Amino acid sequence: MDLPFTDRPGRRERHLRRRHVNPLFGWPAPPVEPIVLLAAQRADHEEQEAFDASLHALVRRAVDLPAETGSDAILALKEELERHYEQACGLAGDHAAEKAGIARLIEVIMGVVRRHAAADPLAAEELAQEEAARARHFRLLDLPLVVDLLHPESLIAPEELAATVLSASDAEFDAVPELFDGPELALLAEQAEACLAGLGDAGLDLARPRARLAALHTLSAAAGGPEALR
Repeated sequence: MDLPFTDRPGRRERHLRRRHVNPLFGWPAPPVEPIVLLAAQRADHEEQEAFDASLHALVRRAVDLPAETGSDAILALKEELERHYEQACGLAGDHAAEKAGIARLIEVIMGVVRRHAAADPLAAEELAQEEAARARHFRLLDLPLVVDLLHPESLIAPEELAATVLSASDAEFDAVPELFDGPELALLAEQAEACLAGLGDAGLDLARPRARLAALHTLSAAAGGPEALR
């Protein structure tokens, strides 16, 4: 059945697309019902509208910030902006403009903080490390799987993680070592192995997910997980 999936889905529709007739999520491969897809698209749209209102209020707050505002309030505003950047990455539609605007506001705030820390080498070094970590985090947020995994109300259930990773795009799979440590990678490989074992007699082409499984074992060993002890 051809379903009316959108080109830039939100997190609910994205996860339905992962699961739709995907044997890694169950065999026989379960289809997504049209009514379920419609409900997901509506919920994604409502989430987008709520974000728009929240971002507008936050930007207004930033613009109206008094000059004498204390550092605690400024840092709290920065954290709110970072949270909104994360949200923008996971929404339906194109939010490149909003993300760029949020990034500019964060940079303005960080410029103020850097000036205040200029006389303290340790504080300046910590700020540089924080900015590098933020840049790395924002880079990872360009990947839908990362956004969906990090969402406070992630729709990816623990028992679906292996199937989700095995179904990921190449760029998303390449980010796996940055998301999981050695023991977590070992557990993920174990779950992926069980996932594929259940499909051994289904007559499916499993070359790609099996290659991903082998890569997970290699990553686990390299990261010092249980695989390294074998």
